[in-house]
Amino acid sequence: MCGIAGIMTRDGSAPARGLLDAMESAIAHRGPDGVRRLVRGDTGLVHLRLAIMDLATGDQPLFAHGPGGPALVANGEIYNDPDLRAAMDDTAFSTHSDCEPAVYLYARHGVGFAERLRGMYAIAIHDPARGRLVLSRDPFGIKPLYVLATDAMLAFASEPQALLACHTRPVTIDPVRAAELLQLKFTTGAATIFPGIERVLPGETLVIERGEIVERRRIAALPAGRPRPAHDPLKELDAVLLNSVAAHLRADVPYGLFLSGGVDSASLLALMRRATGGRIQALTAGWENAGAVDESHEALRLAAIQGADCHRVAMGEAEFWTLAPRIAAAIDDPTADAAVLPTWMLGQAAAAGGLKVTLCGEGADELLGGYSRYRKQLAPWRWLSRRPRASGLFGELPSLDGWRDGLAQAEAAIDDRTPMQAAQAVDVAEWLPNDLLTKLDRCLMVHGVEGRTPFLDPLVAQFAFLLPDRRKAGMRMGKLLLREWLAGAFPEAGAWARKKGFKPPVGAWMQARGAALGRQVAAQPGVAAIMPPDRVAAAFAGAEVAPQPAWSLLFYALWHSRYAVGVSCEGDIGHVLAEAAR
Repeated sequence: MCGIAGIMTRDGSAPARGLLDAMESAIAHRGPDGVRRLVRGDTGLVHLRLAIMDLATGDQPLFAHGPGGPALVANGEIYNDPDLRAAMDDTAFSTHSDCEPAVYLYARHGVGFAERLRGMYAIAIHDPARGRLVLSRDPFGIKPLYVLATDAMLAFASEPQALLACHTRPVTIDPVRAAELLQLKFTTGAATIFPGIERVLPGETLVIERGEIVERRRIAALPAGRPRPAHDPLKELDAVLLNSVAAHLRADVPYGLFLSGGVDSASLLALMRRATGGRIQALTAGWENAGAVDESHEALRLAAIQGADCHRVAMGEAEFWTLAPRIAAAIDDPTADAAVLPTWMLGQAAAAGGLKVTLCGEGADELLGGYSRYRKQLAPWRWLSRRPRASGLFGELPSLDGWRDGLAQAEAAIDDRTPMQAAQAVDVAEWLPNDLLTKLDRCLMVHGVEGRTPFLDPLVAQFAFLLPDRRKAGMRMGKLLLREWLAGAFPEAGAWARKKGFKPPVGAWMQARGAALGRQVAAQPGVAAIMPPDRVAAAFAGAEVAPQPAWSLLFYALWHSRYAVGVSCEGDIGHVLAEAAR
């Protein structure tokens, strides 16, 4: 796990050192264990290392056939590294890095190399013989990768802020993407909220020559076809999950688990215990507020049963007011998911506890049918129900026009699926990479911690997504097969308890300063440009009952203050908003 960045110029000149320096500095947090750089001809590559595998010889760039051959920098982990090395037994590998086989796969198979990888990755390969740069991102979009094309160059980086650092124009905000963020909590598609900066889509491989994208390929995250019965679904689920967890535990550094007390992380806890036979290190987050939904004590109970050491991280109102600006600043590709708050604190605690890797439960809901919006697609009267996310958080406002266009485009691209599969596929394409996985990456990498997601694995997806709809969800509950498996594998885990979610009590925290906070948010320039003051006031007046609208506005105000106005995030909420309104 690392950070990568680079430039290919259009005129064949060497990339400017100052631009590479600026990009490196912007994402220095992603590479606390070392920085290396390669400049050859028209291309410069930067690698910031968080050492997880092959601590002694795994520095990048990695080369195929010596320093003059293809050179790779990567952010990620390749879980089928042992199998790839065995299949290339005629190759003289020079390191034990799990990423080294990828550059040799490229040397053998060209731009189709990524089809043979199992893992999470954002990869850049410079091929001087062909005069091209190849960028590739894993099919689920677990690892981020962005590009910026200008008249002079094409630049790429793990985070948009590295591309902003080498952009000479003032930062502007795409109003449609801002509308998406407020209405959906995330933004869709390739275009980011920063005009000109685009995401490399999940599963996409780009070929760049002389600073111009000349070819695009894409690997699907989900298998083709409609549901089909499994011969022995419980046994097959057990096999694919155990296989995935074992693969995701490969590391040369201490690892742990984020344990929420829910079905997904309880399943991972039981699987980790089986895969290792050892004592698991776990972290859980809870709230200081009495009455808030808090599963951390359940997590502590489950950890004790499995013989795991679990540390509880508490977040309260004081941490909310002081840390929220820093957390919003960490999410440069913004998502207004309130779970960024505890996830950031868990990342901080993991780093303080010496953990460089944590397993996390993202992806279980999307692949195994956990959300209520999936269950609604099963109803015999489904034609009376609305499509998922048919309404935005703020209803219809002229200033938020176009907010659903990207989601509609994603829905239109889904073919030959059941209605439930279609809802899952849209989430895998948009919600998962642009909200949940972005949140996980930024909140952990800012602390130098790698998050791994065993549910987001090709073997798991091939099995789970093609299960019959009714094996995944019923009218009252989702993740039926996973719950059935957990009830047998870990009976004490309460497999049939209703989903509660990982929701900090932001409503109560904001309500404490309700009207005054609402006025400050309404006066922030980004919010004032798109939201009438009375709508802002109404959102904060009802924050305790319906917290998401107020949190979305507050998050956007803090985020916009950092990235569009240029206010430092080193201050509490009130200070940052006051500075932005000056």
